[in-house]
Amino acid sequence: MSVRGTEPEPSLQRTLSVALADALTGILDLPATLKGWHQRRRASPAWTVAVGAILLVVALPIATVVLLALTPADNIWPHLVATILPGSILRTLMLSFGVSLLACVVGTGTAWLITMYRFPGRELLDRLLVLPLAVPTYIVAYCYVELLDYAGPVQTHLRSLFGFTSVADYWFPQVRSLGGAIFIMASVLYPYVYLTARASFAQQSACVLEVARTLGRSPLATFFDVALPIARPAIAAGTALVIMECLNDLGAVQYLGVDTLSATIYSTWVQRSNIGGAAQIATVMLFLVVALFAIERALRGGARSHHTTGRYRAIPFQELAGWKGITAAALAALPFVFGFIVPLAVIVPDAATHLDGALSSGFLPAAGNTLLLSSIAAGVAIAVALTLGYARRIAGNGFVRPASRLASLGYAIPGTVLAIGLLIPLAGIDNRIDEFMRATFGVSTGLVLSGSLLALTLAYVIRFLAVALAPIESGLERVSTNLDAAARTLGESALSSLWRVHLPLLVAPLGAAALLVFVDCMKELPATLLLRPFNFETLATHVYTLAAIEQLEQASLAALTIVLVGLVPVLLLHEAIAGGRPGSNAS
Repeated sequence: MSVRGTEPEPSLQRTLSVALADALTGILDLPATLKGWHQRRRASPAWTVAVGAILLVVALPIATVVLLALTPADNIWPHLVATILPGSILRTLMLSFGVSLLACVVGTGTAWLITMYRFPGRELLDRLLVLPLAVPTYIVAYCYVELLDYAGPVQTHLRSLFGFTSVADYWFPQVRSLGGAIFIMASVLYPYVYLTARASFAQQSACVLEVARTLGRSPLATFFDVALPIARPAIAAGTALVIMECLNDLGAVQYLGVDTLSATIYSTWVQRSNIGGAAQIATVMLFLVVALFAIERALRGGARSHHTTGRYRAIPFQELAGWKGITAAALAALPFVFGFIVPLAVIVPDAATHLDGALSSGFLPAAGNTLLLSSIAAGVAIAVALTLGYARRIAGNGFVRPASRLASLGYAIPGTVLAIGLLIPLAGIDNRIDEFMRATFGVSTGLVLSGSLLALTLAYVIRFLAVALAPIESGLERVSTNLDAAARTLGESALSSLWRVHLPLLVAPLGAAALLVFVDCMKELPATLLLRPFNFETLATHVYTLAAIEQLEQASLAALTIVLVGLVPVLLLHEAIAGGRPGSNAS
């Protein structure tokens, strides 16, 4: 019994010995094990870290503005609430509502007309209707004021024709007013709704529309009862873009005398030298942006629609001949005339007549600065967007996916808010660097970050990152994941796969993204005005400065340059969004 009782001990010792030996072997083989595990992983943690760093940079201006608003040097919230904010908020809401309503009616109506009917000039008008997007709102505002103001040619000829001698003798609508701002801005921004609504109408099933007509619905009833509810998410998305442009606008509302929140932020910061008050007003604007996203999501209502078949038939056009076709063409052409032809009718003659004066007033330096700054910003934005898109593809974990989406929300931040949120932390870093250099080397470094192009480039990249990310992600989706697996099997890392496999296949999306960002940077005014270095003019600020001193003729060449360069991406965007229905070229 005693002998048998001791038998398990040697077995236990052998088991422990084997376990210790295996553990020791595992420790000795740990480097090889980690290497193999690393090789089996899809991506390095560096991609997740990079996405996190980008998200922090994008969130920096928002956090700065909120913190500065909550802890100002002087508490002026009571003064703002009692005197400034009610009027600014009311005017901002009225402007946004008026512009979005008019743009929604014009954009949706023209999209339905172009999609469902055939009439003379339809295909040409389909392309012409998007051209107003190439003209910045502030340029259109300058043109309409020059044309319709008391000293402009319209009122001058009106007084001459009817013998009026003063403004008291007749009534003429005031262009520098809230109503004038609504009309002018809607005439430029309606293409956002037109493009999204046009694409949605073109994608709708012809069968659904035919069933509605078979059940006795008139064309108008079919539009309101069937087509419009299906297109509601797309129309809501386009309308949200219109409202964001209204919130961001500075040049047009200032020139037209409408003190919105953006204009109030600028005047509080620049004219009253109260950065804390400007930050508090900017916080209110951020709340409006958040509310806009919530409303846009509610308008979408979670609606989804899909085709029950993979077969597509051409949309059954209704032919409009005779006076009906001419009337339809005229109605469809009106938005293009007001948003593009009228501004160009002012700019082109002025640019041709005052060419020498424009060249001598600083056009060439402004054009060179614009080319340099927009090119740098576009290059950096492409690199950042490519990092986000590729990280989402190869390391799409629970953090990277939402973080890459949040990092692209900078487009919703108005330029004035972005400028405040970046200038404060960059100026703080500049002060610390200057203190260190003074104490250590006795040398003052001055404004290294906030007084250079770095701040402006950073603002452009944050604001237009979403513009670059959309075509890059679309291009990456077209690249088969089998190529990733094949490259990794052949020993390529994630970075080398990007360089040797994906980049050659992304030339077109990268070029499109670079062009879109370049043009948006060229047109950007609010952030440029507030963050540019001293004596640094871009084409946008050059036009703004000359228009402010009533010398629009000297700024016409710069304005015309902005418009002509902006035409290229607008036409490309139209071809990409409203090129036709799947399976049909007859949309």
